[in-house]
Amino acid sequence: MSVKLDTPGTSAAAETGDDRPRQAALPRADLSDLGLSALAAGAGVWVLLHLAGWDAPFGFVVCWFAAFLAIYGVVTHSQHGLLVMKDRLATVAITAGTAAALLPLFLIVLFVLRKGFPVVVRGFPHFLTHDLKQFGPTDPSTRAGVAHSIIGNLEQVGIATAITVPIGILAATYLNEVGGRYASVVRTVAAAMTGLPTIIAGLLVYAALIFPVGVAGFRGFAGGLALSVVMLPTVVRASEEVLRIVHDSLREAALALGAPEWRMVTLVVLPTARAGLITAAILGVARAIGETAPVLLTVFGSKTWNPNPFHAAQANLTITIYELQRSPTAQNVAVAWGAALVLVVLVLILFTLARVLGARRPGTESRISRLRRQLFTNR
Repeated sequence: MSVKLDTPGTSAAAETGDDRPRQAALPRADLSDLGLSALAAGAGVWVLLHLAGWDAPFGFVVCWFAAFLAIYGVVTHSQHGLLVMKDRLATVAITAGTAAALLPLFLIVLFVLRKGFPVVVRGFPHFLTHDLKQFGPTDPSTRAGVAHSIIGNLEQVGIATAITVPIGILAATYLNEVGGRYASVVRTVAAAMTGLPTIIAGLLVYAALIFPVGVAGFRGFAGGLALSVVMLPTVVRASEEVLRIVHDSLREAALALGAPEWRMVTLVVLPTARAGLITAAILGVARAIGETAPVLLTVFGSKTWNPNPFHAAQANLTITIYELQRSPTAQNVAVAWGAALVLVVLVLILFTLARVLGARRPGTESRISRLRRQLFTNR
């Protein structure tokens, strides 16, 4: 008597009569089936809606997608079987959902680029090297500049980063490595702060630092404090998730060698999660760099250079955009679109930097560390 051992996925393949492994990419024949199914669904739905007298673009897209899934499912099932049909339909549905999620972001970036790019190009490099001191309501947009706003933005976000990143990493280390009776309270507060309206952070700093002294309290440092409140929950949550990725075997090995817990955390856990912690910090910066309400209540805004964040009001890109777009003149609105493009580019650079830094898994050795180790080993 022979016994047949089933491996994972064998029963499903036996039921469907198809034991072929899933392919990473669709063959050319399946791509043609995909395209022909989409064309057939579009033609059929258009004819039906035209005969019914309906003119609804969104309804057409929904009906087309449903008909496309049905036709493509029938074609795939007739050629490859039930298992491959399920796999193909799931792949199409996931891809369509991803495209639908990215479409609004793509349209926003494209619209800002179309509105702001001509302004930046016409005023380049003046637009990026001067302020708004010599720019009036009737002046052309080529006389405007947002360099003072860029400097203010970078200084305020830098202050917020210097305050938030150490506190956020320490809080995440406490939650993941130490624990205790207050861990659940800290985690709950961090989660609640994630959904906190950002204007509350501005009101908090305004009531504590600006209201008692009046107009003299408006300065870049106050804006940095408000942005740090906005950044803190993002840094804490992201850093905690990164520290969870560090394998417990590294902690056990360090403790088995006699290292105290604080040395294990500082010399093993944190260096292993260094790339992820940098990514968490950059995500926090990207979260705060585009905020308007907190800096509007604490920085106040300015049309001239003020590189000192500890004295007098300071400019900010979001405040500059807010003030210019309220103007009735077309020149001011055009400059606001140019400043919006600069802000979008800064945010995209930060997210790209976070993606690049996060590409290396925690615990892997960087090129610089590998080269340093090879040099010392050769010696």
